[in-house]
Amino acid sequence: MTGARTERPLRIAYSPCPNDTFVFHAWSHGLVPGAPELDVTFADIDVTNGMAERGELDVLKVSYAVLPWVLDEYALLPCGGALGRGCGPLVLTREPGAEAGLGGATVAVPSERSTAYLLFRLWAAERVPGGVGKIVVLPFHEIMPAVRDGRVDAGLVIHEARFTYQDYGLHRLADLGEYWEGTTGLPIPLGAIIARRSLGAPTLRALAGAARASVRMAWEDPQASRPYVLEHAQEMDPSVADRHIGLYVNEFTADLGESGYAAVRGLLTRAAAEELVPPLGPGALDFVR
Repeated sequence: MTGARTERPLRIAYSPCPNDTFVFHAWSHGLVPGAPELDVTFADIDVTNGMAERGELDVLKVSYAVLPWVLDEYALLPCGGALGRGCGPLVLTREPGAEAGLGGATVAVPSERSTAYLLFRLWAAERVPGGVGKIVVLPFHEIMPAVRDGRVDAGLVIHEARFTYQDYGLHRLADLGEYWEGTTGLPIPLGAIIARRSLGAPTLRALAGAARASVRMAWEDPQASRPYVLEHAQEMDPSVADRHIGLYVNEFTADLGESGYAAVRGLLTRAAAEELVPPLGPGALDFVR
């Protein structure tokens, strides 16, 4: 890999979730030859979305839904993120019910700038007459307990919650990934890796190369990253962590490719048409090759 040396470690923020720690293990531990050095901060996706909007840090894992607000300052890297099929957010309730039952309900979401919430808004506009009542933002690991305990009527969950929600006695009202794939045929864009444009083209290319190399090294030796993954997995069962990685780290993580970019453009173009996000400017998603 051709490296671009920087005068200081680049400040990066990503989540402690297994897919991120798996992907970034080799790079963050200095195992990728020639890769820019990293200074890592762990943060929930709602926090990293806010960091991006405020222009903080050099590299960030954010929701694809936040891109229209940050692409003037940050470039989308073509690798390292989370995009796929069968991995969409879920809408959960305490009791089985119909979609229309969310009318006037209080719904907990992980971030108002999250892809999950953007998909929820597109889905609810079609499926919930009169719309939901109140939206509250909670860290994603607090959402299922809030639904279980009756503090909210429903919860929008991401990550490993799709494997564990039944442990909380909850019911799946909707799979927003099935909704998105069924209406568009496209994979689901969830989390993106962005880097500050002012770093310059050589460093941006080096960052993309480092992310791609780190992904491939993780695949080649999955056990190397295991202690790092489990250290930050918030008391997650190791088997759930493995399923999490298997679902969210895939060919799109190594390279978005044409279908990946089509999914991102499709989501943000549709959302802009519904006036849920600002429209993207020409070439906003282009990456320096």
